Amino acid sequence: MQARNSPRALRDGLKAVPCILLISVLVSAQTPTAANWSQFRGDARLTGIAAAALPDRLTLRWTYEAGESIESSAAIVDGAVYVGSAKGELLAIDLESGKLRWKYSTGEGGFIGESSPAVGADAVYVGDLAGVVHAVGIRDGRRLWTFRTDGEVRSSPVLVNDLLLIGSYDTNLYALDRRSGKVRWQLQTSGPVHATPAVQNGVAYIGGCDEQFRAVRIADGKTLFELPLGAYTGASTAVDGGRAYVGTFNSEVLAINLQTRKLAWSFRDPDREFPYYSSAALVDGRVIVGGRDKAIHAIDAASGRSAWKFVTRARVDSSPVVAGGRVYVGSNDGKLYVLDAATGQKRWEFDAGDAITASPSIAAGRLVVGSTDGRLYCFG
Repeated sequence: MQARNSPRALRDGLKAVPCILLISVLVSAQTPTAANWSQFRGDARLTGIAAAALPDRLTLRWTYEAGESIESSAAIVDGAVYVGSAKGELLAIDLESGKLRWKYSTGEGGFIGESSPAVGADAVYVGDLAGVVHAVGIRDGRRLWTFRTDGEVRSSPVLVNDLLLIGSYDTNLYALDRRSGKVRWQLQTSGPVHATPAVQNGVAYIGGCDEQFRAVRIADGKTLFELPLGAYTGASTAVDGGRAYVGTFNSEVLAINLQTRKLAWSFRDPDREFPYYSSAALVDGRVIVGGRDKAIHAIDAASGRSAWKFVTRARVDSSPVVAGGRVYVGSNDGKLYVLDAATGQKRWEFDAGDAITASPSIAAGRLVVGSTDGRLYCFG
């Protein structure tokens, strides 16, 4: 994909034609603790489940002005919020006060799009639209290393033991040494690798612009099997036990049986044809996902039938998060919605005034989410 001249153009480019590689990597996934949300979707299986509930009615605690669009979903670790912006900055913000701890600049052209930080013991990792992966010191925001790919990096990094998994629009999935940034292995596909690795039991599941779903062994990058999807994906996969779930740009949400290597079911809304860009949350036997039909859909995970649908006023590219029986999700109509996970009934909403395409992050009794007008919001 060619470089564009502005952060907004870079953002809009993928929204218009989002070829995305979907990576689900199965390797000992860590469940998020109540205090931390260390990566995109909260845990390595990308389930979107928070460990602790929030108050019934949220209160706005603080806002932070980032200066440019925020499509990166925040990480929350040990009392700090880490998030990227289209200004080309990785920010570390105090969770309690909303004050800046440090700011890291990615350099010329290094706007941060959907790539969301992953936080390790001593470093924060993120990719940018100039194709660079950054490792940044967690205490002082100092650059530790960078790795340059040959395409935009919109994939969010995932830490697996001593490896950092991340995709690039140069068609490769990379496994980098988390300490040095050196390549351990790389897997070339037939299209851009946009989505985020989901990790469980040593295998990566990848689907993308080449309309293939692949199982890749994390130890050496070997492809274990391929499954044709019939469409490219605009979302990261979520993994729950022996199944993977993902929406496609062919208006379907697919359930893939990882043992039989076949589709378990395909869900298609009977009323409209529309792409799925949102990544699914998995809770209580349901797959909850946003659609470009302006709705949030809950699908029965066993049968693939609709459980409920909640309609907003614009497309839903934000990926939902579930906590305490409630669904938290943004919409391009500028609102953050809180829904009952069992019924889909609205419990609360907040009007941010501009599109919310980032996913909410929940930890330590707080919800953090950014909007495309450059504001970062913290609720509790």
